[in-house]
Amino acid sequence: MTRRHILAGLSVLALAAGGALAPAGAQEQDARKDAADATKQANAALLQALPFDDTTDFENAHKGFVAALPAEVIQGDAGNVIWDPGKYGFIKEGDPAPDTVNPSLWRNSQLINVSGLFEVTDGIYQVRNLDLSNMTIIEGTEGVTVVDPLISAETAKAGMDLYFANRGEKPVKAVIYTHSHVDHYGGVRGVVSEEDVASGAVKIYAPDGFLEAAVAENVMAGNAMSRRASYMYGNLLPPDPKGQIGAGLGTTTSAGTVTLIPPTDIITETGQKEVIDGLTYEFLMAPGSEAPSEMLWFIEEKKAMEAAEDATHTLHNTYSLRGAKIREPLPWSKYLNEALTMWGDKAEVVFAQHHWPTWGNDNVRELLEKQRDLYRFINDETLRKLNQGETMREIAEDFTLPDSLGHFWANRGYYGSIYHDVAATYVLYLGWFDGNPATLHELPPVEASVKYVEFMGGADKVLEQARASYDAGDFRWVAQVVHHVVFADPDNQAAKDLEADALEQLGYQAESGPWRNFYLSGAQELRNGVAELPTPNAASPDTIRAMSLDLFFDYLGVRLNAEKAGEATARLNFDFSDTGEKVFVQLENGVLNHTAGMQADDADVTLTLSRDTLNGIILGETTLDDAVGGGDVTLTGDQAKLTEVVSYLDTFPFWFNIVTP
Repeated sequence: MTRRHILAGLSVLALAAGGALAPAGAQEQDARKDAADATKQANAALLQALPFDDTTDFENAHKGFVAALPAEVIQGDAGNVIWDPGKYGFIKEGDPAPDTVNPSLWRNSQLINVSGLFEVTDGIYQVRNLDLSNMTIIEGTEGVTVVDPLISAETAKAGMDLYFANRGEKPVKAVIYTHSHVDHYGGVRGVVSEEDVASGAVKIYAPDGFLEAAVAENVMAGNAMSRRASYMYGNLLPPDPKGQIGAGLGTTTSAGTVTLIPPTDIITETGQKEVIDGLTYEFLMAPGSEAPSEMLWFIEEKKAMEAAEDATHTLHNTYSLRGAKIREPLPWSKYLNEALTMWGDKAEVVFAQHHWPTWGNDNVRELLEKQRDLYRFINDETLRKLNQGETMREIAEDFTLPDSLGHFWANRGYYGSIYHDVAATYVLYLGWFDGNPATLHELPPVEASVKYVEFMGGADKVLEQARASYDAGDFRWVAQVVHHVVFADPDNQAAKDLEADALEQLGYQAESGPWRNFYLSGAQELRNGVAELPTPNAASPDTIRAMSLDLFFDYLGVRLNAEKAGEATARLNFDFSDTGEKVFVQLENGVLNHTAGMQADDADVTLTLSRDTLNGIILGETTLDDAVGGGDVTLTGDQAKLTEVVSYLDTFPFWFNIVTP
């Protein structure tokens, strides 16, 4: 291995961006089926059960309309599509739901497809449906404050251009990040420059712990999260009534340049007040609710509450299907209760960074109260049932909200779902084991599937019975049982096709956008295989620069292949000349430990370099050979030891199988 490979092997290019940015793939249109009779009946029943005659949300979604989004497709320098404003033009307001779409999800998609620049209240504007999230622009005494500048710099710039065209040019005086997910900070360089921030002309406000959370959340399991997110957001599906129609929180994710400028001002406690461009903001800290680092606030002069992502028009995820640490519904409900205590009697409008605002104090209180009680009910009822001995799937299967909560439109499961949020709450308190020793040490999927199929009389017998179940509309069972045939014999295309047909019908019935996207993405890959398209590179220069050395070396430990390393040992010193940071890295017992502020006298090799040089090597802007030749890196000691350690580091494949072994 040459020097060129050594630090390239330390790369963190598997970082994920919090939302999937994978490119859309092709699908064989003729392989997709129409809605089965059982699907039509299930969707028709829901149409009768919910108050579809209540059009308040449509009135609110259109309220304050100022201007439409530009019709032009936003493209990157290479001609790649970053955002297509007309992509979901087939979703027409007032049209009945197609047979292949849950009518409640269709209604949600009609609402989030209401696009443009809107006035929230005097001096507060939002750009909606120019990305997965909203961008809010607040006019102050000297300029504007921009809240959550979308995922991509390109879409954020387009949003600012739309605002300026209708409200006049104004300087950006501040940026606020409500929380640490990429759709709430990634477009910041489309709004302000780093030079303006460094000079003090622009301040950036964020909640305590923002930077670490923004960089860290998707690093350790980032590759798996990003692959699964390609299912969750339906990025591989065509936009049409049999494919992707939205993601519940918004239509979809943009695919432009993810950027990050670190905050200059940190909000640390509830009740903290800041005057930002002449307006008085009072903050409420909400860590560990929808994000590890999150905050809500109230603008006194506007009687306006910003709910970040803790009170939107959907049941949110307390567990994300792409994979993430479980979020706690109990603190979430308590934060909303605290917001009611602090501002419930004063707020005349509440707006969030997804969906549309709610106006009028009575309506604001109703939204906050019912969202509060939704998360509290999920927590308390799950605990009540598990303390009676019910298991995770038993609780989730039979869990029912009171009609006062379940028939409230803002509590419907367009992004989260009752089933997977309740299951996550069970795991939060009791973990994955249901207490039955028969399930304590089950066989792994492929080995178990082979035995299941053998016990059931062979693949042909299983498929014969499963086809009868499919004809009877028992799609959940078909997917569950035929899955075993696929894992026992992944070359059995008849089994894959039947499972795909069942998943497709489940997708057509799903009220949650992510559930629909998971089902339909699985069906597509069962029929057509995994399409190894160009993978997203969310490890932007801003993300790499913001990554702490502690996190960087933790991630190296994740990539260490203990089987390859065996009983090998190594002692490495890293000396960062520009920051003065020193790190000692030790390989032993199949793990990489690192100790900050330490250098070992008996290290096998010492690397002296700047953090900027390390960033450049990680990002492929330079090579170790060039850095050494240019004097930017000094290597002393046994360089073969460094080469050996790097040879033990795995590179994670992105397009791993999900619906097949």
